[in-house]
Amino acid sequence: MQVTIKDVAKKAGVSPSTVSRVISNHPRISPKTSAKVKQIMEEMGYHPNLAAKSLVSKKSNTLGVILHRPAEELFLNLFFSEFIRGIVTQATRSGYDLLMTSGATEKDEMEAMTRFIKGGRVDGIILLSSRNGDGMVNYLRSQQFPFVLIGRSNEHDDILSVDNDNVQAAYDVTKYLISLGHTRIGFVSGPPQLVVSQDRMEGYKQALQEFGLPLRSHWIVEGEFLQESGYRAMSMIMGLSDRPTALIVTDDLVAYGVLKGITELGFHVPDDISLFSFNNISISELTTPPLSSVDIGIYQLGYTASQTLLRDIQENHREQNRIIIPHRLMIRQSCARVD
Repeated sequence: MQVTIKDVAKKAGVSPSTVSRVISNHPRISPKTSAKVKQIMEEMGYHPNLAAKSLVSKKSNTLGVILHRPAEELFLNLFFSEFIRGIVTQATRSGYDLLMTSGATEKDEMEAMTRFIKGGRVDGIILLSSRNGDGMVNYLRSQQFPFVLIGRSNEHDDILSVDNDNVQAAYDVTKYLISLGHTRIGFVSGPPQLVVSQDRMEGYKQALQEFGLPLRSHWIVEGEFLQESGYRAMSMIMGLSDRPTALIVTDDLVAYGVLKGITELGFHVPDDISLFSFNNISISELTTPPLSSVDIGIYQLGYTASQTLLRDIQENHREQNRIIIPHRLMIRQSCARVD
């Protein structure tokens, strides 16, 4: 005979509604009661019918993740694997699954997100980055659908977001390179329409201005978050007669391309040029030389985004709209002092 929720409730000495709340990981159920009910469920071999529960509650117990750019590009970068690990950890602990999609264009992403929402497939959405005039942010706000943004919106300050202070981080890196004696500092940026690229560029510019150093457009290269972008940038920068003595690179994967390009052109890091990158993914300290990088807390970004969204879904509660994850400069052998 199939075990029912009433059977579990009777043995646990609680009401069926309490068992239902335990299954749903309701925040008002005490850890002691939750552990007791889950133990009895396991002993009795009870497995909740989540499909039926979803029909009744109109909840899917699933979070949607919109991955900007095609998946084959994204997962070349260990940043996204670590970020997703943070999201999954928190979601799983709360009894939620993930549904991910990606698109080659913003139109593709919008269509996928609309399917998620209109089909009742997810209870909330995590957006992995923000752009100027982001149509997805505007749509989600208009639908009053729960979502959290990784990054910062230029247009709206009333949305849930989890971010680093990217202006300050880029300022700190530039200031550190200046402290080593560098006065000619270049910048390899990400896509210019992304707010994170704009913020890091702004921090770089602020530091140069504060210390009276020139901002030279031919020392700035924009590209994608791909190794090939860094590789191509070096054929431009290292061919300059007045090339910079240090480079800030907006992503570790791009920096690997930079390293490869510099080496193939017959130069050496840090003897000929110093490098400082962003994200501090796991293999950054294994490059030759080990790469100085900004630790932005990738795992914590994902974990906090998931946690914040779930709290908004389950409790409709916000302590603050924007959460900032601290950054750290990880100093390694890719930077050297200049006389």
